[in-house]
Amino acid sequence: MKAWRVHENGEPGAVMRLETVPDPSPGPGEVLLRVLAAGVNFPDALLCRGQYQTRPPLPFTPGVELCGEVVALGEGAEEGPGRPAVGERVIGPAALPGGAFAEYAVVPAAGVLPAPAALDDAEAAALHIGYQTGWFGLHRRAALRPGETLLVHAAAGGVGSAAVQLGKAAGATVIGVVGGPGKARTARDLGADIVVDRRAEDFVAVVKEATSGRGANVVYDPVGGDAYTKSTKCVGFEGRIVVVGFAGGTVPAPALNHALVKNYSILGLHWGLYTTHDPVAVRHAHDELTHLAAEGLVKPLVSERVPLTGAADAVRRVSDGATVGRVVVIP
Repeated sequence: MKAWRVHENGEPGAVMRLETVPDPSPGPGEVLLRVLAAGVNFPDALLCRGQYQTRPPLPFTPGVELCGEVVALGEGAEEGPGRPAVGERVIGPAALPGGAFAEYAVVPAAGVLPAPAALDDAEAAALHIGYQTGWFGLHRRAALRPGETLLVHAAAGGVGSAAVQLGKAAGATVIGVVGGPGKARTARDLGADIVVDRRAEDFVAVVKEATSGRGANVVYDPVGGDAYTKSTKCVGFEGRIVVVGFAGGTVPAPALNHALVKNYSILGLHWGLYTTHDPVAVRHAHDELTHLAAEGLVKPLVSERVPLTGAADAVRRVSDGATVGRVVVIP
């Protein structure tokens, strides 16, 4: 089969190589998937650089989420409720070092979920990590309530676009922060009530004006750096800042005295930990997301569908912040 491989750490365009490798076989408790679509995520670039929380052994295949068709089951993979069947269309996280930027991938049976019927292959692949992260961030960590104000950074990006849709579905007023007029149009199309182009406006002032000085109840921050620091100036009393990632490249150092005097909470979110600590909650979130997709309340914005040969360039462009919505690889 064809698969992208990384033999040494570095920039994606320099270290990702498309190679011919043997087809994988599922072991006990595993399933073999024919990859139908693989979402491109910011962590794919971090994995190539050796800068992600986990460092798979070299060589590895990038691609952390996929939609696939079950083609074979390993021993015991068919056991237990909700286990996949041959021919079923499923989504789930890839199992590095054998990632999703390939024609076939082997994943643990326990991690796969039925692909929502309302979504095509590319949309289903894009539903998983970004929307699960949004669901856990907004509902489990921040307990977002109807009528509250939600501030979303990088609102036109892969993670932020999911938070915008989920925030609206939860009955919140959503303020989206983006970089540039093109991304502003995307955020409006996604349903954001107010959109701020950070290159032309001060989002702190906009949030304060929109909330009559009260500030945002919840801040969803996949950017870090200056976005986080400025968010502390417009988060409301008993507000919650959900730290999702550091796409801006800078990890902020929170001023805990400021959190104390303003009575706001700083909540970390590493969604992947729930897959081992609370897999039942992951399946519950998937059921909720499937329902929202069926109702038309969420639908991943797939801006580009690229062939397998274009995966390395896609990872580079997502890492550079040059894309909107989601980019998906179609083998």
